Amino acid sequence: MSRTVQLRSLQTLVPDVPLEQGMVRDVFAAQPDIGRLGTRLVSASFNGSGVEMRHTVLDELDLSAEATSALFYDRESGRLLAPGTKARNEVYIREADRLFVEVARRALEADPDLTAADVTHVVTVSCTGFHAPGPDYEIVRGLGMSDAVERYHLGFMGCYAAMPALRAARQFCLADPEAVVLVVSVELCTLHLRSSDDPDTIIASSLFSDGAAAGLVTARTFDSAVPAFGLDRFHTAIAPKGEKDMAWTIGDSGFEMVLSTAVPQIIGESIHTALRPLWRDEPALVEAFDEGRIGDPVAHWAIHPGGRSILDRVQDRLALSDAQLAPAREVLRAYGNMSSATVLFVLRSILEDEGTRAGGRVAAMAFGPGLTAESALLTVLHGA
Repeated sequence: MSRTVQLRSLQTLVPDVPLEQGMVRDVFAAQPDIGRLGTRLVSASFNGSGVEMRHTVLDELDLSAEATSALFYDRESGRLLAPGTKARNEVYIREADRLFVEVARRALEADPDLTAADVTHVVTVSCTGFHAPGPDYEIVRGLGMSDAVERYHLGFMGCYAAMPALRAARQFCLADPEAVVLVVSVELCTLHLRSSDDPDTIIASSLFSDGAAAGLVTARTFDSAVPAFGLDRFHTAIAPKGEKDMAWTIGDSGFEMVLSTAVPQIIGESIHTALRPLWRDEPALVEAFDEGRIGDPVAHWAIHPGGRSILDRVQDRLALSDAQLAPAREVLRAYGNMSSATVLFVLRSILEDEGTRAGGRVAAMAFGPGLTAESALLTVLHGA
């Protein structure tokens, strides 16, 4: 008899400093190293991004408060600065650890049946900084967990990394029915934003932001009916082309994102091949997918909002309704692209919607370097 592995107590968190998109656009457009064409690209990218608000750990970008430093932005000149990778990573260590521990604590506090003492595994996810001992260590120590908790960190995988983290958590729980896996993702993308005339860099600057998410994965059964998903299955696919169109490298002045304008087209061309194996064990879903009506049996769609054009292409190719893309578009609007944490924001939005009912199917999908597409099929166990 197969066991149901559930994802429960999903919690999300963003830093305190809000970034209104129009303000950020004007700062980038005013940089002295941006030419006339670059200024037009900044306006077009920021205005068409689908983003209205983002958040950052950088207090100096809070123009409503007194500046305490000028590491990333000089208010007097209005210039964006270019600190080295070491300086950026030092901010990451300080701020990311705080968010890792806090969002993990919130996930545990939200669960009526589980405490820190129940956690057997911690899986952390991040691609925007490095240090050791890392966030997995900080969570175990910060929340008073046993030293024997198994710790794993998925680093530098990009926007899709929360999906393999959930897949690994599911595998731990299938191997040990008593396992409780705490999955935590924190991304501080704004530490790596930079001024540039390069179109790919401008696109990245218009989208990326900071955020954190955490949830508990277990096959244990409880009397409490907390909002939760059943994790049914996962699939990984790599697009035939696109290796150079979405990439993430380390430079002397921070990490450098390549996000080309070809990405939405590549996703559109490859999404059917990437998704079809996800339905393989359910002939009714395979039939619906082949007939272009997968949106009927699979009511909810947690698509990673890598950008508005990506969501447009996915919606068109899969014939999904506006309502089915609404959770992803709302997360993009209110929070921007928080790399690996973003799809967990979308999943939480679906779970908390009053229209989400037990038994509803959910398809989740995230895209990242490679061009890699990670997908998952879930079932709503208990809605809000």
